[in-house]
Amino acid sequence: MASKNKTVFICSSCGYEAPKWSGKCPDCGEWNTMEEGFSQAAAVNSSSKASGYSANSLINKPMKIWEIPVNGEHRYKTGLNELDRVLGGGIVKGSLVLISGDPGIGKSTILLQICEYLGQNLRILYVSGEESARQIKMRAARLGVTSENLKILTETDIQYVCENIKVEKPDIVMIDSIQTMNLSELSSSTGSVTQVRECTNMILRTVKALDIPAIIVGHVNKDGAIAGPKVLEHIVDAVLYFEGDRQLTYRILRAVKNRFGSTNEIGVFDMGEAGLEEVENPSKAMLEGKPENATGTCVTAVMEGTRPILAEIQGLASTSGFGTPRRMCNGFDYNRVSMVLAVLEKRAGYYFSNLDAYVNVVGGLRIDEPSADLAIAMSLVSSLKDTPIRDDTVIFGEIGLAGEIRAVNNINSRIQEAERLGFKRCVMPYHSVKNYGSKNYSIEIIGVKNIREAFDACTKY
Repeated sequence: MASKNKTVFICSSCGYEAPKWSGKCPDCGEWNTMEEGFSQAAAVNSSSKASGYSANSLINKPMKIWEIPVNGEHRYKTGLNELDRVLGGGIVKGSLVLISGDPGIGKSTILLQICEYLGQNLRILYVSGEESARQIKMRAARLGVTSENLKILTETDIQYVCENIKVEKPDIVMIDSIQTMNLSELSSSTGSVTQVRECTNMILRTVKALDIPAIIVGHVNKDGAIAGPKVLEHIVDAVLYFEGDRQLTYRILRAVKNRFGSTNEIGVFDMGEAGLEEVENPSKAMLEGKPENATGTCVTAVMEGTRPILAEIQGLASTSGFGTPRRMCNGFDYNRVSMVLAVLEKRAGYYFSNLDAYVNVVGGLRIDEPSADLAIAMSLVSSLKDTPIRDDTVIFGEIGLAGEIRAVNNINSRIQEAERLGFKRCVMPYHSVKNYGSKNYSIEIIGVKNIREAFDACTKY
């Protein structure tokens, strides 16, 4: 009798299936990502043919869209406003949320931490495949979690876990982590592509059928992506990433996928002895310890979703000790910094071709917005000219290849945040000045058209 499960090789990067092993994935081109697994397409086809479905036997039939009942969206508050912000207002009933991040960054901590608040009115099932019940109890005591509605299950067999969910019928399920779960019917090792995918699918079917929200923890590989095939991100309803340097205390929770909210929001936390604490004023926290009258440092205003955040940008230009100057950046896109340096040389006459250039975003914040271009340019020019930028000035604007300063959006929010923290001047694109709305601000608005105008405005007293 032929085996129902056919052995195939699956790419851990994109999920592509091939009948034989190869060093390079034929689909995405990644090297050494083909892992042995099982394809169950044959089993699905055979079972479909044997089932003998007919038109009269179909139970789940198509419905007209106006016939579908809508009872409203029900969300569970977590007790952490920063987490609720990233989720879009709370945990949606029946949703599947994936939290990922580097080891030790706070994934398990935040799950156990919200159990204290959720446990006041909800029954929680916390499934751990990495820690023993005694270890979880010790960590819960440190975090002050004493809820009577919290049940701990230390198990790695996903079928046993799903049966427990069906019997207990909790209000919310937490799985820590999905890489430790295994399906006994598969012979592949725990944490492999096939195991992770099939275990996630089984959890999805179970919680969707019972309309129970579930949060699962996912590990990341050496490149920072979720371990397992990319299809894992397509299965779940929301994907949250923990970012931040492990040597620093600040943690940033960012949504990269959310079917029930925006993917532009972030949550900022501070890792302390009692767990993760919310940072209600991220701008103030990011600017703590900023030096006064120092060259190569300035403040910019960036938007993270609907939230404006003031961040400190540091630039350093120094004599190169090698034939090829170094270009290094932390917290900003390397290619973007290279473009800014090219524009500074070609359009503004500030030469960095024989100098090492370093750019750093203080506090572990990762900036992807082009509005920080002008602040990066000003910090580098300040270091080059050894001229400090005024401490009471906030700078933002996008730089074009022609050396012009382009307009940015959300001007009002940026100005209000700068004014709230006591800044007196705001250097911004000239074409955005007419769009900043009400002029009842106490802060001085300065519009600039090019890089040289911006540097003169930033250093003028």
